[in-house]
Amino acid sequence: MHLIITDPWLARNKALHLSGLQLLGFFVTASVLLVFFSMAAYHLLFVHGARQGWPVITPIVRLITSQERQGQERYMRENLDALARRLGDMQARLIQLDALGERVSALAGLVAVDDKKKPGAGGPLVLPETWSLENMNATLDVLENAATLQHDVFLHAETRLFAERMKKHMLPTAPPVLGVESGSGFGWRLDPLTGQRALHTGLDFSADVGTPILAAAGGVVVTQEFHPAYGNMVEIDHGNELVTRYAHASRVLVKVGDIVKRGQSIALVGSSGRSTGPHLHFEVWLSGVAQDPQLFLRSAADNRLAGAKVPALMPRVADAKR
Repeated sequence: MHLIITDPWLARNKALHLSGLQLLGFFVTASVLLVFFSMAAYHLLFVHGARQGWPVITPIVRLITSQERQGQERYMRENLDALARRLGDMQARLIQLDALGERVSALAGLVAVDDKKKPGAGGPLVLPETWSLENMNATLDVLENAATLQHDVFLHAETRLFAERMKKHMLPTAPPVLGVESGSGFGWRLDPLTGQRALHTGLDFSADVGTPILAAAGGVVVTQEFHPAYGNMVEIDHGNELVTRYAHASRVLVKVGDIVKRGQSIALVGSSGRSTGPHLHFEVWLSGVAQDPQLFLRSAADNRLAGAKVPALMPRVADAKR
């Protein structure tokens, strides 16, 4: 770029030659100076003038800041109202969860810490004029505590229900042979081989050879052997010193250490050992004492009809005397 400067007093001209780089530097310098002077003017006129209370500048600054404050307050109010509606929905859901938690706790058999009736409450509804951050934080704290309490209640109920379910699955209440009524029952009877009075420590289920023998409850196989009296025999440990025994099988389908499920086929009906014909001899032992298996099976049938709990069983001594 060429600049020609004319001086009328001296009657001469002066030419300046600027390259592109020099011209760019000139514009950058001018822009920086312009920004600097603008900031200085703003600080002098508005900031310093507002602090000093100049009569012209102060109303303008107040008007600008008032509009900005109103915009910010309106934005916050809209967001607070939206959050308030969401908090209202959360409170309603927590109330529903509270009622649900009480019903689940009752089904699980949990006893509340305080069984007293809740005191009556009521009165006119008085709401705060506007929501504030303080009110919002306080409400959030209350909801957080309520949610934590409900989580604990449901977790406790889940644990209790799971324990009850496992307990039911570990009780020998499933019939060991399907579609077959028990024959010779538990107690004193005439021995079919000797004709003498003897104690029968289980139930007999007459069935054809090869009929599946089912586990009366879940557990672990602890015995699988041939016994002179029981023949091919299987014993399943169900925990809590509860054991079931399955005797006279023609074939055994499990081995020691196997984990079996309730209703799983563990053997086939036969007539091995001390037996007069094909049948299953089924026993239940608790703490080393023979129990009447019919008590367990009958309790399961009563549960299905009445929904009652399995009654406590009194141990019967296997070697009881006359």
